Amino acid sequence: MLETAQSNDPNPIPGKRYFTIGEVAKLCDVKAHVLRYWEKEFSQISPVKRNNRRYYQRQDVLLIRQIKSLLHDQGYTLSGAKQYLAGDHNEDDQSQYKQLLRQTITELEELLESIKR
Repeated sequence: MLETAQSNDPNPIPGKRYFTIGEVAKLCDVKAHVLRYWEKEFSQISPVKRNNRRYYQRQDVLLIRQIKSLLHDQGYTLSGAKQYLAGDHNEDDQSQYKQLLRQTITELEELLESIKR
């Protein structure tokens, strides 16, 4: 199984295309009912739904981790996190977003390299 090389991340994201709600809950350290609630609150979370099951993609997992960080680590409210994700935030927040974007790009490049091997 392919995994990203984030040594400080206790739950690296495996290199597969789709994840079940249980897998995402474990990867993001949140309960499944919280994920379902966040789907209703954050329109950016959009799992594929087939046969009454949710299948999340890598970008969904990264977004959910970002939302968890905003709410639990950085002290944002739900509406504040929504505004942040909508792009309504100051330059300090933009630098954090750029850092997250760089991390995502690095993870994707590492994943691509491991696929080429």
